[in-house]
Amino acid sequence: MKTDQGEETPAESLFVVGRFQPEDAEGIVALFRDVYGEHYPIRLFYDPAAIIAANQEGRYYSIVTHTPSGQVVAVNHLFRSSPFPYLYETGVGLVLRKYRNLGINKQNLGYLYETFLPGMPHIQEVMGDAVCNHLHNQRATKFFKFTETALRVALMPAAAYAKEKSAPGRVASLTVFRCYHTRPHRIFLPEVYESELRWIYGRLDDSRDLCLSDGRIPEGAGTRAGMQMFDFAGVAIISVTTAGADLAARIADLEKRAREKKSVVFQVCLNLTEPWIGEAVETLRKMGYFFGGALPRWFDGDGFLMQKLECPPDFESIMLITDEAHRILDFIKTDQRSVS
Repeated sequence: MKTDQGEETPAESLFVVGRFQPEDAEGIVALFRDVYGEHYPIRLFYDPAAIIAANQEGRYYSIVTHTPSGQVVAVNHLFRSSPFPYLYETGVGLVLRKYRNLGINKQNLGYLYETFLPGMPHIQEVMGDAVCNHLHNQRATKFFKFTETALRVALMPAAAYAKEKSAPGRVASLTVFRCYHTRPHRIFLPEVYESELRWIYGRLDDSRDLCLSDGRIPEGAGTRAGMQMFDFAGVAIISVTTAGADLAARIADLEKRAREKKSVVFQVCLNLTEPWIGEAVETLRKMGYFFGGALPRWFDGDGFLMQKLECPPDFESIMLITDEAHRILDFIKTDQRSVS
């Protein structure tokens, strides 16, 4: 944006960033309608009362950017999405169309990552999923020192981006992490993925004691798992806290339930603190699951993502910036072919 003298005016002198206030809720709804129409799959963002309640309860934290007159022009969020309550996900960020390319999103995220989060000691780790139908989010995560650890293939349906016509098919997301409070602990690496996981952990901003998995699932041990389904997206995410002898049957049962809700993307998060993670991984590979990546602090201890598609993957449409992200994608493509 330019002044009357034609000079560029920095975004921070024009806009105000801060924590959510109840009076911001209507503006957030208007922002989502401007960008997504009525197609965004998380319906909470079309309900002002629900947005207020989520912020009051700590399920969501909304960081809002206003014009000097008080109009909401940008927002980013923190929210819980894993079994560990002190790992928050950052995402659901958007900027009003006519205010884009002014540095507003960078200003908003700078407040979130450098001012807000250091003052929230209960939030120990932050993750993000940067969509891969454009590069804006990936540039931001790199600038703010996140580490690429996983890639979720075909996460979001094209319908979520119908208004902007920015996705010809399902959209992948690059999963990134940043540590705010370290927690060194021991994890076990499945032999089939040892090399790739050692490379990922060698780049992480927290330390781990890495051991090769050589344990066997205890006889008689039962699987403990929960599932989140995102009906509009056609995605089911299964978190396996404990892998037991009935792992294959338990996963098959959850898949059946998810298919009844039209899920076509299945993601399973295994527990890397279990010495028998290698056997659990081989069980899932036989069921068609392939490499996803590491999920630090997913269970408090780390998780390992595997994924299966019942829709065509569109690897060629995935847009990535860094060499590290390209390496993860190349490995996923190879591994997906090996289990097909």
